[in-house]
Order: sequence, then structure tokens, then C-alpha cells
Amino acid sequence: MDYRYLEKMSDSTGMIQFAVSDQPDPESGWTVDDNARALLVALNMEENRERTAVLYTRFLKEAQLPDGQWRNLKVKGQYLSNLDSGDCQGRAFLACSIAASSDLAEVSKPAREMLERALPGLAQLEFPRSMAYALLGLARCAALPDGESSAAVQIAREFCDNLIHIYDRSKGRGWYWFEDEITYCNGIIPQALFACYALNGNRGARGVARDALSFLIDSLFAEGYLNIVGNKGWWQRGKGIPRYDQQPVDACSMVLALKEAYLVTGEKQYFDLARLAWEWYTGKNANKASLYNRESGGCHDALTASGVNPNQGAEALLSWLYSSQIIRWLEKEAGGSDRSAVSTGG
Repeated sequence: MDYRYLEKMSDSTGMIQFAVSDQPDPESGWTVDDNARALLVALNMEENRERTAVLYTRFLKEAQLPDGQWRNLKVKGQYLSNLDSGDCQGRAFLACSIAASSDLAEVSKPAREMLERALPGLAQLEFPRSMAYALLGLARCAALPDGESSAAVQIAREFCDNLIHIYDRSKGRGWYWFEDEITYCNGIIPQALFACYALNGNRGARGVARDALSFLIDSLFAEGYLNIVGNKGWWQRGKGIPRYDQQPVDACSMVLALKEAYLVTGEKQYFDLARLAWEWYTGKNANKASLYNRESGGCHDALTASGVNPNQGAEALLSWLYSSQIIRWLEKEAGGSDRSAVSTGG
């Protein structure tokens, strides 16, 4: 795989947030969101794996406060306090949950320490995606001490029950979703519920995950390729799906949800759809335009009404790389017995 642009977007601090065209913009700062995603990508790299994974781990460690909360955005040496979202906490927890089992000591040790600090405050997460990221991390976590493992199991059960309750309260005829609008990274919620079922056999979680994912599949693959919900208005209940702008992170979220469904159910349709979702990056989309830029090795920030966004930032790049790693692993390993060969988080 081509990691040239990953190297270009990384400096001694971590993964830079934005780019102007294919030139990193250090003035935009560094986020926990991006460095958590970058850590998952780094753990699956063939070359420079340790050096790269340690870089992003150090960023996450520096960004974590003593109470376990992560500060999301660092600009010009200072953390801005108004962007520390629940999603940021969940994404960081998920990345650390996977990294804690790494064979790299400089990654696994600080990741375990971060998990232990973050766990007590995790139950405060309240929004569906935030809970889903954390739930997926809890389902993946094999590195907490016994007492904290018990706390982790309890929080995982509560998050799973909460998501099922939210779904039951929101769903209606023709609308099988957790909220009255469908926005970003939608696949993370059914993915987390499938993972919860794999962890503890909760059939309610599996049922809701299947129904919600089927709703997304029927709605977003209706034209034979992935049509991501556009961010100009999002998809409001009872209204049409806005087509633009379509963001790479949402394609990655669908790849991961379909991967999880395939691993849990063994149904090949999910494998095929995961591959089709990944092909969104290379031109199977509404514009027949490639988001992956072969010349730079980066990924364009969005599919727009006029083509593609010319900028190639971290979120888009990491979504492309992680999706590609997952698909390559699925194609190579899904028919075999080794399902631990890649870090398959969210």
C-alpha cells in the first residue's frame, strides 16, 4: 500500500488536520480524532509500523487529561477547549482499546494506561455515536485489569441497552434508525451492536444492528453503488436524501459496518457490499470520480456537485487507507482461520 501521503501529513507532533490541495497545513493543528484514526492505520502498516504507531500514541497520551478526558484540537501549541466532543472521547478509547493489545511495548503500555484513566468517565457519554465508538472499544478491549474489566462489561451492557432503547423509541414505518436524521459516520452504530452481539450473545443487539444496517443498505445502495448521505442538510426523516457533499469518512464507516456484519453472520452479501462501498473511493459513485489521488497518494476531502474537493486532509486520507487495509484483509483472510491479523476497529 502507498503511505507516502501519510508520511507527508505527519510531523513530529502527529497527524496534521487539514491540507490545502495536497500540501499539509500545520496552521490547522492536530486532533485526537485524526491521530486516533492514524494509530489504527499505523498498527496495520507493513513498514515503519513501530515508529509511526508510537508517534500517534504519544499524541493521544499528551492530549489526555488526568481525569481521563481527551482534549481534541491542538493549534499553535495550545489545546482549544470547545471541541472536546463525546465522539472524540469514544474514538480515542476505541483506538487505545485496540492498541493496548499491540505487540509494540511503546504502544501497548501507554494505551493501557490511557484506558485505565478513561474508563471511569466513559459512562458519561450520551449521544448514539459517542456510545457506539466506546461500545466498540469495550468489545475489542482485552487489556484492562480484572476489576476494570468488570466495570467495562457493565458499561458495555448499559451502552448496548441504551442504543437499543433509542432505536425502539425512534423507529417507525419506513424509518429504521436511532434519530430523526441520518448524518455522519452512520455505520458505527450497527457496527458496535454487531460487535456487542459477538461479545455477549445479545440477540436484541443483533436484531437492531441488522434492521438498521439493512435500512442503510436499501437506502444508500439503491442505484448499484454507494450514495453517501450529503452533509448539506443531512437526511431528515420524511424528506429526500441530499446527495452532496459526500465525505470519505462515511464510506469508511459503511465498509467497517459491513465488515462487522459479515464476520458476525457469515453472509456473503455483506462482504460484497463492503467491497462495493470501498469502490466509492475509486470511482463507483454518483460522479464517477476517483477520490483517491494516485499522484499524491492522498484522498480528496469530499465528492461535490461539481466533482471533488481539491483539498486532501487527514480525515479523508485515513478513511481511504483504513478502508483499503480492511478490504485487503477481508479478501485475504476472511475465508481462513486467522481473523486477528489486522486491527479491525472503527
